[in-house]
Amino acid sequence: MTAATRGVEAPGRAEVGARTLRTDRWWLPPAATTVGLLIFVVYATVRAFQQQYFFADERYLTPFYSPCVSLGCASEPGSAHFGMFLPDHPLLPYAAISLPFLLAFRLTCYYYRKAYYRSFWLAPAACAVPEPHATYTGETRFPLILQNVHRYVFYIAVIVSVINTYDAIVAFRHPTDGFVVGIGNLVLLVNVVLLWCYTLSCHSCRHVMGGRLAHFSKHPVRYRIWTWISALNTRHATFAWITLGTLVATDLYVLLVASGTITDLRLVG
Repeated sequence: MTAATRGVEAPGRAEVGARTLRTDRWWLPPAATTVGLLIFVVYATVRAFQQQYFFADERYLTPFYSPCVSLGCASEPGSAHFGMFLPDHPLLPYAAISLPFLLAFRLTCYYYRKAYYRSFWLAPAACAVPEPHATYTGETRFPLILQNVHRYVFYIAVIVSVINTYDAIVAFRHPTDGFVVGIGNLVLLVNVVLLWCYTLSCHSCRHVMGGRLAHFSKHPVRYRIWTWISALNTRHATFAWITLGTLVATDLYVLLVASGTITDLRLVG
C-alpha cells in the first residue's frame, strides 16, 4: 500500500477534497500549546545555565537549581543542602543530578505527550484533522518506545519533590535571624504544594497505588488513597500547566531578590 492510499485516502474511505471540514479555529489550541511550551523551555534553559541569582536572602533556593550539588554552589554559602560533588563547569547545570530526570518525567507524562504530539508532531493536530504522516507505529518503536520510562522516572520525581519540600521548609530559618516568614517563603510553599499535586495526580502514581489490586475491599487504606489520587488525576492537565507557571514565577522571584531588583518583604521576624 502506497503512502497515497493510507489514512483518509485509503480505499473505502469517504472521498473528501478538503483538508478538513472543520470551520472552527481548531489550530488555536495546538498553536497556544506550542507557544507556551517554547516559552517555558527557553526560560528554563537560560536560567539553568546562567549560574547566578539562584539563592536569595541566604535561604531561598530556586527549584531550577535544586538540589544544588555543583562545586559552583560554593559561590552562595548555604545553597548546597546536600553537599557539592559535581564539577563546576559552564555547560553543567548546578542541579544536573535532578534536571535530566525531571525533564524525562515531564516529557513522558501522559498529558504532555498529548500536548506535544498535537502541537509539534501534528499527530494529529486536532480531532477530524488528518495528520501529515504517511505511517504510524505508535509508541512501539524507537524513539517513542522510550516513553515507557515514565513509570520509572516517576519514583525519582517523587524524591525530587521531597527535596523541594525540604528546601521550602529550611527556608523558614535565616542563618542569623532565626525563624522568619517572608513573601518568598509563601512563594516557595505554594510552588511545592502544586508540584505535589502534579506529581501525585500522575497516572503512574494512580496505578502504583491501586492498579494491581484485584479486590479493593481487601485493601481499604490503599483504596481510599487511590480514590484521592483519582480525584487529583482528573485535573492532571491543569496541574501540568499551573506548575510550569509557578516554577517560572518562583524562579523569577528568587532571581529578582538575589539580584537586588526587589526586596523580600518579611511578615514574621
